[in-house]
Amino acid sequence: MDRLAETFLRPRRLCRRAAIRDQKARINWRIRVPEVRLIDEQGEQVGVLATPAALQMAEERGLDLVEVAPNAEPPVCRLMDYGKFRYDQAKKEREARKNQKVVELKEIRMQPNTDDHDIETKSNQARKFLEEGDKVKLTVRLRGRQNAHPDIGIKLLTDMAETLRDIAAIEQRPQHEGRAQSMVLAPGAKAAKRAERSAQASALEASEPNTAPSSAPEAAVPTTAPSPVPETSEAT
Repeated sequence: MDRLAETFLRPRRLCRRAAIRDQKARINWRIRVPEVRLIDEQGEQVGVLATPAALQMAEERGLDLVEVAPNAEPPVCRLMDYGKFRYDQAKKEREARKNQKVVELKEIRMQPNTDDHDIETKSNQARKFLEEGDKVKLTVRLRGRQNAHPDIGIKLLTDMAETLRDIAAIEQRPQHEGRAQSMVLAPGAKAAKRAERSAQASALEASEPNTAPSSAPEAAVPTTAPSPVPETSEAT
């Protein structure tokens, strides 16, 4: 009989042991000390028991015997559903990763002859990216005779960095990239904290269920009496 068939034909308890064999915590039959201090699934102290007796109690309740304090004397063990415990831990880790802001690199391109209005627009755009926790790459493209005056592009980049000094820090100083010059700005401490709070608030808002109102709001009752309807005389 091959190993795959043996795996499917194992009893449920043996399969469960095989699934947790590679875990760091000592569980069930891997606990080889003669006695343990036992805590039940409700968190209540059971006392010091022989390890076989603690294993039997776990088996009867359909739970695992998990060593939680191996350096204690005797070691402390707890009754729990270890598979469910690992699942809950993994779920918490996923939720924590969701709350983390993924930093992206946004690029803003300019030219040496860009007018002041466009520079102000691009500066506001860069500020928005930085407030959201992203990095910004400022690029100045040089054309034709502009390549003979690289100092123009350097000045444009440094002026932009000076404008964003209150919210950004220079991560990469101006450098040449072929026919372009670039600089990378990273969010400052204030912008990073603001972006983290915004990400946590968004995750919290997404996790809250939308509750619909139980009934439609009642129509407003007029506070003033309606004007009397004029009487019409019948034709004779």
